[in-house]
Amino acid sequence: MTHILIFVVAGVAVVLVVELIAERTRLPAAALLTAAGLIYALLPGTNIELDPQVILTFVLPPLLYSAALNSSLLAIRKNLRPVISLSVGLVLATALLVGVGIHLFLPAISLAAGIALGAAVAPPDPVAALAIGRRAGLPPRLITLIEGEGLLNDATALTTFTVAVVAATTGGFSVGMFGLRFLLAAVGGLAVGMVVALFVRLVRSRVNEPVLVNSLSLITPFAAYLFGEEIHVSGVLAVVVAGLVIGHDTPRFSSGASRLQTTAVWRLIDFLLEGFVFILIGQQLPRVLTGLEGYPTSTIVAGLGVTLGVVLLLRPIWLVVTQFLPPRLHTRLGGGERSGDGALSGREVLIMSWSGTRGVITLAAIFSLPLVTDGGAPFPGRDLLLLCAYAVVLVTLIGQGLTFAPIVRATGIRADAAGEALERNEVRTAAAHAGLARLEQLAEDQDTPDEAVRAMRAGLELRLERYQRRADILEGAENGEIPVSPTYEAALTARRAIIDAQRDELLRWRDAGRLTDSSLRILERELDLEEFTLPHRDGH
Repeated sequence: MTHILIFVVAGVAVVLVVELIAERTRLPAAALLTAAGLIYALLPGTNIELDPQVILTFVLPPLLYSAALNSSLLAIRKNLRPVISLSVGLVLATALLVGVGIHLFLPAISLAAGIALGAAVAPPDPVAALAIGRRAGLPPRLITLIEGEGLLNDATALTTFTVAVVAATTGGFSVGMFGLRFLLAAVGGLAVGMVVALFVRLVRSRVNEPVLVNSLSLITPFAAYLFGEEIHVSGVLAVVVAGLVIGHDTPRFSSGASRLQTTAVWRLIDFLLEGFVFILIGQQLPRVLTGLEGYPTSTIVAGLGVTLGVVLLLRPIWLVVTQFLPPRLHTRLGGGERSGDGALSGREVLIMSWSGTRGVITLAAIFSLPLVTDGGAPFPGRDLLLLCAYAVVLVTLIGQGLTFAPIVRATGIRADAAGEALERNEVRTAAAHAGLARLEQLAEDQDTPDEAVRAMRAGLELRLERYQRRADILEGAENGEIPVSPTYEAALTARRAIIDAQRDELLRWRDAGRLTDSSLRILERELDLEEFTLPHRDGH
């Protein structure tokens, strides 16, 4: 237990250091953490081996659930057809082509075993690509496609992998069996996710205490996953569906205090889990290399060439070919022009082609391959399949991860930041007008003091004036860039300085013994909430 504790402490330290380096260098933290894991694996000492069941049961559900909470159900629904094309069609095509290629070049490995490898390497893990894409300002539609694909492709891949492993170990496989299994897993996972989401909605409508709401949020992904797995449907899909629906419902069924606390907790969970996962990926190198002595170099090269070739080439080919489909198949009908209807441009295809970084789900799947078949024979080519999957993860995670940002910058594709800021400003204005209208009703219908009404009206009118000035600035934006307003930035700096001065005064009172620590925390929380309402450092 001591070496595990040392690893955890050292791992947190490495994650913190790497994140600081990534922030300063603008390099993707996922690639740097994986490289750090590789370096650690080469040093003397004990490595922590990746346990597939631990990853699938304790790591994957919270990561998927958190990603689903922060995704847009409406945006994914508007782009459902291309998302399904990538998360189902491309995954199945990758699994099949890798399987056929491996079996053709390495006949000793059965077709089913090859398809199991293909299913393991098929699903991209978009963590690195999304982090870079958001920082680079990718348009919302591309973010939605990358995000939606990453949320839904794991269910397809794991179902295909399970069926292929059963076929490889028992020697039996039929297309009809696979189709039925896939359909039941998908429909069942969808149903379980909806049931869990409805139950959570029912509970949250009756619970207001932030700690209770946060506790419910923490157990939800595990409950959805276990429920799905227990009835032999896709627990992964159940987690994703539950997260998407609950995230969509959150503004209606939770208080502001609950949302603030839940958001903070899930950000911390994401930060630590993702950091440890990428370190673990790098550390698996010695385990992967074990057992390769019996394979000729030509066999290893053939396996790596087929797997990497299919993974790297099929994705851009698939994206290009699907652009020639009828326009109505590109996105959901009625999505509207702002949702990005229509085929992707050449530059968008390039970005999407390079966003397919693989991650921990690939290794969790491939490491779960059984050692022997039902007949007692060694699983065909297991050690070679481990190497091929690991090579795909390293090449895409480090190779594509490190080059994704330069490619995005080279394409020149960016979101219309000024347009999005203007849209938010319009909604703020509408909300302020709604507040004024409600205030007038309260003044007429209830015994609200006139002095309070005047103060609140003045505050809302002042806010509307500020929004109008901001709208005038944003409407004059060029090339989608948010104009820098010296007056606006100076006002924000002044407001932050005032809050800092108030905090300093609170501490002086506490240190002088004139304010208790419990009262200090209450007053600090008031200032923290005031600061939280200020725009981010980029202003919007």
